[in-house]
Amino acid sequence: MNNLESIWKFFASVKLTVTLLISLAATSIIGTLIPQNQNPAEYVQAFGEMLYRIFTVLDIFDMYHAWWFQLLLLLLTANIVVCSIDRLKSTGKIIFNKNPSFRIERFRKVKEAETFDADQSPEELLKSYEPFVAKRYGFNRVEKTAEGFNLFAERWRWTRLGVYVVHLSVVLLLVGGLIGARFGFDGFVNIPEGETVNSIRLRGNQAALALGFEVHNEDFNVQFYENGTPKEFRSRLTIFENGKKTITKEIIVNDPLRYKGINFFMANYGELAPEKVELNFTSSVSKMVYNKTAKIGQQFDLAEGLGKFVVTDFKPDAKFRGHDIGAAVVARFIPKDGKPQEIILPLKFPSFDKMRKGSFVAGVKGYENRYYSGLEVTKDPGVKVVYAGFLAMIIGCIITFFMSHQRLCLAVVQKGAKTSVFVAATTNKNKLSVPNRIEKIAAGLKRLVPNK
Repeated sequence: MNNLESIWKFFASVKLTVTLLISLAATSIIGTLIPQNQNPAEYVQAFGEMLYRIFTVLDIFDMYHAWWFQLLLLLLTANIVVCSIDRLKSTGKIIFNKNPSFRIERFRKVKEAETFDADQSPEELLKSYEPFVAKRYGFNRVEKTAEGFNLFAERWRWTRLGVYVVHLSVVLLLVGGLIGARFGFDGFVNIPEGETVNSIRLRGNQAALALGFEVHNEDFNVQFYENGTPKEFRSRLTIFENGKKTITKEIIVNDPLRYKGINFFMANYGELAPEKVELNFTSSVSKMVYNKTAKIGQQFDLAEGLGKFVVTDFKPDAKFRGHDIGAAVVARFIPKDGKPQEIILPLKFPSFDKMRKGSFVAGVKGYENRYYSGLEVTKDPGVKVVYAGFLAMIIGCIITFFMSHQRLCLAVVQKGAKTSVFVAATTNKNKLSVPNRIEKIAAGLKRLVPNK
């Protein structure tokens, strides 16, 4: 046995199929138990430094893109292809035989066969029976005998290929998955309103990936229910390539923008710090109210010589002494004499600063909401191959489970004044349907040439 034959025998082995399927099942369980593409710090905390390094070398944290997992898929694909070709050799002799052989002895052994007598001669019956059978079966052949004739027919030989269509569908699914894993990507990007990006971050290694074009977030809009829960959020995105606008689309959840095989899904959103904040200050001495519009980081003097004030930050989800207070402006008050104080001004509670009991009470009069659009960005060049695999799987299952290679035999023999008609049929699948099929054919033959 030469090397080529040894390799062929190896890939045609059912043991290899079982081994690969068990390996893939076991590794898929590992991939389910260990979260994929998470923050490295979370892995270190969960498994420790040593296991983290070992798992990283083995690509356990991005297992479905690991070289060894893709190798298992490639081996399984080769195994299925070789097994199918190996077994197709014998099946092909049946399917592609232009002159199939029929043996009357085989049909005589069928238990569900039916026999009846007719008044017509074999020659008369042949003229009626042959068109009747030819209409229902694609192939038929008449063999004359000394006492009459044998009429053989068959149909749907090609249905024996059904199992190979299923094999092909599995191969397409595996190949599509390999193409997607090898040449596709899954990443994310946050684009503030009015801004443009030309790259994204890949999940897992957080590496930057250039898109080759620009994505501009023209507008973001969010609607809320009465209880404050987001009802719907959408973004209007525009693609620019080589400085020219190519496409604009408003996207929502499950309705992405698709461009050059890349999908931009609306995944989440977040509130950004406003560029300007409108503040009001009420003097505790004069009771006068002063309004001021300030940028974040801009320091200014308070009226009545109270000191200096600067807005340092904006927090969409602020906390005060362990309690959630919602969106809030964080500022620093620098009195003329004394230590600087940090002041938190929640938007939902205008009088919150009264608790401080200082020389003034500050509050947020208003600000312009700014949001960013959180997009999931994916590319899967193998998706069409996967869809073809699903379609082939459906077709293959229909052929395999609901269709069969059927053969029919009519043995017509002259016996004195009567003619004996023997009807038998075989099938490679769904053998329980054979008696009913024989009964229907016999009934049709009887109606065709009723006795005199």
